[in-house]
Amino acid sequence: MPIANSTTTSARLLSLLSLLQVRRDWPGLVLADRLGVSERTVRRDVDRLRELGYLVHAVKGPDGGYRLEAGSQVPPLLFDEDQAVALAVALKVAVSTGAGIEEAAARALATLRQVLPSRLRHRVDALELESAGRGTQVDTEVLLRLGDAVRAREELRFSYRAPGREDDTVRRVQPHHLVVRAGRWYLVGWSTDRDDWRTYRADRMDLRIPNGPRFTPREVPGGDVATFLAARFKGSDTDAWPCRGEVVLDLPLAEVAPFAGGDVAEEAGLGRTRLLTGAWSWAALAARLARFDAELEVVGPPELREAFAELSRRAARWADR
Repeated sequence: MPIANSTTTSARLLSLLSLLQVRRDWPGLVLADRLGVSERTVRRDVDRLRELGYLVHAVKGPDGGYRLEAGSQVPPLLFDEDQAVALAVALKVAVSTGAGIEEAAARALATLRQVLPSRLRHRVDALELESAGRGTQVDTEVLLRLGDAVRAREELRFSYRAPGREDDTVRRVQPHHLVVRAGRWYLVGWSTDRDDWRTYRADRMDLRIPNGPRFTPREVPGGDVATFLAARFKGSDTDAWPCRGEVVLDLPLAEVAPFAGGDVAEEAGLGRTRLLTGAWSWAALAARLARFDAELEVVGPPELREAFAELSRRAARWADR
């Protein structure tokens, strides 16, 4: 897996391979000019690449030319320095995806690291990626089948292991997107049984065979799957908490900001912080704000004040028990 370096004299074959990888068709005359050789030399070099396992097809036409196609085997690959570093970082991330490829990713990273120039190896080694916990493990075959169904636009049939209960009901879903969120894999699709959008954790799906009929894709609400998924986790139809409130905390901004996440926090004077935040219910919002363990003033709305009052009554009953 050679790493192309523009500061050294590369072998002409590697230069030719690098050019063939960056665009679909290359006229022979243009390749010869870029390499500083004759068209006859380009033809000989193309033949050498074919002997190494690369499928380089001759393109017919007035100018003639060449095209690099995908082959039946994996030949040696060529990356420039930025691509090599990006690949190494992606492999580091892949070790904690929960996609069942952790061992293969670790071996691929070790192989790539061996051929990296020392200056690039130091850059990769200096990047320490800490995970807040390993993702939920999903069978690789399940992910591949889900991905295939998304691309082929084929309806899926599966049983789903919902938490806390056994359910052998076969569900029928039109799969639209396979996404990762917080270390877990989710399928976003249209449930033909519920006539609505649903999200399913891939590790809880038992796929049935064969797949169902093909379908015409729908547009995800909002047009963006990331926004849609974030909204569903907030209990809303849009990427916004259904219950939002504003308080002033008796804490400086520097102590609130690390825990604000996507909330709006700003200086309120006298060492206090104004915080606009939300949750899926008023009770959850009150409990979330209580975690700051500081005096606060409720700016609004009234539902948040009532939630604090109810939380206080509950806490008093719990304390008495």
